[in-house]
Amino acid sequence: MIRIDIKYQGDLRCEAVHVPSQSHLHTDAPTDNHGRGEAFSPTDLVATALGTCMATVMGIVARNHSVDLRGLEIQVTKEMAALPVRRISRLSTRIVFPLPAEHPHRALLEKAALSCPVHASLHPEVEKPVEFIWAT
Repeated sequence: MIRIDIKYQGDLRCEAVHVPSQSHLHTDAPTDNHGRGEAFSPTDLVATALGTCMATVMGIVARNHSVDLRGLEIQVTKEMAALPVRRISRLSTRIVFPLPAEHPHRALLEKAALSCPVHASLHPEVEKPVEFIWAT
């Protein structure tokens, strides 16, 4: 169990503390929802969680198979819907590997990305397409 402490600072901003590490982050409402967009929005953090979770799970698999994933790049594009309530409607992920398409662990790494806990935790109505791009 991990505890996150959050304080509302006013003006649609929050500060969150990851209690075990004492790491801090701030959120701000986005400009299209009454905020100034000066920090990650809460829904931006969901997109960030998806990409970093995929990278982390693939990193575990890579390390277990002595594969160097340094240089891996992940881009997550978040799309919002307004109706019936404001929510994330789509998280498109593009993963660019620093490895050739013929890599012997390709299927294992792609499966790892798709089985990350954040991907598995998202509501089924959130579209989650993933594009895998391998070096030529």
